[in-house]
Amino acid sequence: MDVLSKEQRHRNMTAIHSANTKPEITVRKYLFAHGFRFRINYSRLPGHPDIVLHKYRTCIFINGCFWHGHENCKYYVIPKSNTSFWTQKISRNIDRDKQVQRELAQMGWHCITIWECELKPKKREQTLLSLEYTLHHIFLKNHKVTESKIPDLPKQEI
Repeated sequence: MDVLSKEQRHRNMTAIHSANTKPEITVRKYLFAHGFRFRINYSRLPGHPDIVLHKYRTCIFINGCFWHGHENCKYYVIPKSNTSFWTQKISRNIDRDKQVQRELAQMGWHCITIWECELKPKKREQTLLSLEYTLHHIFLKNHKVTESKIPDLPKQEI
């Protein structure tokens, strides 16, 4: 049985947003301050990625540990009430996340998942620096200069 009344539970659940969450805003502010330009909640790609960087062909998903079932995380705990509902819901989210990332990979996009717990104050700086490093690495890998050989031309007699 739920500790909260139906009205209180309704108020709590309606306060949860799927876009413009604090973790998303944290990542967006960091990226913008470091010169990265992006689109948010891009509807033209499968799964509506939270952040899309076209130049890097990279999608960033910022997942809540509870809603997306972050294994071995202290923020991912199945509620004691209505356990079967929550287990099914979260497993559907996990399956959908995997399917979306497969589709994006087949389209040639890189996918990065940042978990909510990785943006807590203790890990935030390390996570954001790692993200920046990864994006630079992807850019360099995609824009590698290949060595071209100039074919030997036949000698012309004068």
